[in-house]
Amino acid sequence: MSNFQKLLIQTWAFVFKNWIITKRNVFSVFEILFWPVVGFFSVGFLTHFLKLDPDLSGFILIGIISMSVIQVCQIDVAYVLLYDLWSKSLKHTFIAPVRSLQLLLGSWTIGIVRSLCVFLLLSASSYVAFGFNLFQPGPGPLILFLFGLFLISAGVGMAVCILVLLFGYKADVAAWSFSYLLSLLCGIYYPVSILPMPLPAIAKGIPLTYFLEYFRSYYGYLGESRNLLVWGFGLALFYVILGAVLFSIVLKRARRIGTLIKLSE
Repeated sequence: MSNFQKLLIQTWAFVFKNWIITKRNVFSVFEILFWPVVGFFSVGFLTHFLKLDPDLSGFILIGIISMSVIQVCQIDVAYVLLYDLWSKSLKHTFIAPVRSLQLLLGSWTIGIVRSLCVFLLLSASSYVAFGFNLFQPGPGPLILFLFGLFLISAGVGMAVCILVLLFGYKADVAAWSFSYLLSLLCGIYYPVSILPMPLPAIAKGIPLTYFLEYFRSYYGYLGESRNLLVWGFGLALFYVILGAVLFSIVLKRARRIGTLIKLSE
């Protein structure tokens, strides 16, 4: 068996594991259907109540849909360790002859599938309820935009996994905190230019800022930045590679000092 075949089989093992956990956990339905839909309609009805013009309403709806996609995808990446942490079986995952790459790729794949379901659901709701067509830019820009969101989700999920290996049970709150921090800094509901200093400068170092600005440009909103995709994908890939390297280093440390045993029965 070639190394590539082994990589695919080991990655698929974690895809299957996450799928089984998701299928058996009724509360995972809330992550796809309930919370994203409730959050979307809460913001959508607010724009309707404030009688915002279509451009401003579209600006905000793009932001809330993007945030929902990232939240669902990154939580699946984080779940690959969080489920084992909560069940006190973390050591059993790493007894298997797999590397961190397969573990992260498998969980990310399930995250992409689930977040695509959220995207399609919210896109249909946006068109039916508010007359906003999220497919207006065409398939090319939409695919680039979604792939950028998926890369950001991978980076955020890996950051949560790193914190879990460093701090154990105290770190699980990060799985939900990072998304809210992104919504504050990256212009989910407003342009980053209105933020007080030095927050706009910090926002320029986060790839989501550029992907939102890129996609919103197809709806008439032209920001100040240029080369949006170059900056967006450049930063996203940098953070993903950095996260993968740090995860590998932290995992070796956890094995050396016995953290995996301490977090398991």
